[in-house]
Amino acid sequence: MVDVILGLQWGDEGKGKIVDFFAPSYDIIARFQGGPNAGHTLYVRDKKIVLHQIPSGIFHDKAINLIGNGVVLDVVTLKKECETVASFGVDYTKNLYISKRTNLILPTHRALDKASESLKGNDKIGSTLKGIGPAYMDKTGRNALRVGDLLDKNFTSQYIKLRLKHQKLLDSMHFDEDISAWEDEFFEGIEFMRKFKIVNGEYFINDKISQGKKVLAEGAQGSMLDVDFGTFPFVTSSNTISAGVCTGLGVAPQKIKEVIGVTKAYCTRVGGGPFPTELNDETGEKLRKVGNEFGATTGRPRRCGWIDLVALKFACIINGVTQLVMTKADVLDAFDELKVCNAYKIDGVEQQEVPYQMSKVAIDPVYKSAEGWNTDTTKLTNYISLPVTMKNYVSNINSYLGVDIKYISNGPGRDQIIPVL
Repeated sequence: MVDVILGLQWGDEGKGKIVDFFAPSYDIIARFQGGPNAGHTLYVRDKKIVLHQIPSGIFHDKAINLIGNGVVLDVVTLKKECETVASFGVDYTKNLYISKRTNLILPTHRALDKASESLKGNDKIGSTLKGIGPAYMDKTGRNALRVGDLLDKNFTSQYIKLRLKHQKLLDSMHFDEDISAWEDEFFEGIEFMRKFKIVNGEYFINDKISQGKKVLAEGAQGSMLDVDFGTFPFVTSSNTISAGVCTGLGVAPQKIKEVIGVTKAYCTRVGGGPFPTELNDETGEKLRKVGNEFGATTGRPRRCGWIDLVALKFACIINGVTQLVMTKADVLDAFDELKVCNAYKIDGVEQQEVPYQMSKVAIDPVYKSAEGWNTDTTKLTNYISLPVTMKNYVSNINSYLGVDIKYISNGPGRDQIIPVL
């Protein structure tokens, strides 16, 4: 049996904490897509830690953590991450496994990412420049090096062959920066990788499922960044939706049971691209300040706005969401009045569908006002004690989406999550 936790907006929904919350009920936590552009923030013993590639179950002794084949892996980032995890007294070599089919991010992928983004001028995607896009391009182009290749004695010669191919592209893009330091770090990371349990991930996970083990598949980024269904071309390079679990771990669709969608009580986005409910005013700045909305990976200030139910319902549909978790509800504690987008006006016509390509149309969000609660909810521990206006806010969202919010997160702490009755 496989349950899935994934984000329903443009990422940064607080998935790391939610996976950490659910992890004790599962035997295996598995990442199924994305790369080190994803930052999942956890608080362990009141200390903040950001995981970029390691599954968020690493701090649970009994949980097996698997990096699946749908991930593109940066060995340099992984090494640094493992050192951070080890500083908390965790033996990551004991319960961290990596699929042989996981593709590697090379130093030249980072260079290609940087060169490509610089050539876009004013049409930049907002890439984190981690090399994710070029790594996925090599995967689909059948050129990639994979974790299993580390076991081949000819790995270095395979690397040199691909590096020369990349260099021709970099020369054509007039990229002349020295990446030798990146390469030194890369090969240190490659040696570090050899201490891990490298497995045939698809056999590994299906064998565990056949034994009755419970698997929690952990997504990265958000549904509106999906390469097929997101706000193209301002998207990531992988399938971030629940369908990506099947290809990213090698499990059959009928093995998936619960799809737990995570949404903020409002909206944020990092980087370029459409954002219908964005607030470029004092309210948007207040959301950013109160919510501490700065990228976990990049540190970039996030764009902020009211909750977008049109996009959220779209995400619920394409993911088959069975239950919702609302995070950062406490950020709205500071507001007397809230707004909820429940339709788009395009060319003067209201609609409740996400258009084919948001970047090609002018969207005027249609808002419905909601009464705020303007009271501190961070110390509340049960649903009964929540303000009536917060319950109304949740109820109206449930009604629009046709899916119920089952948990409300009211702070960053592990214990700050309230089951909804």
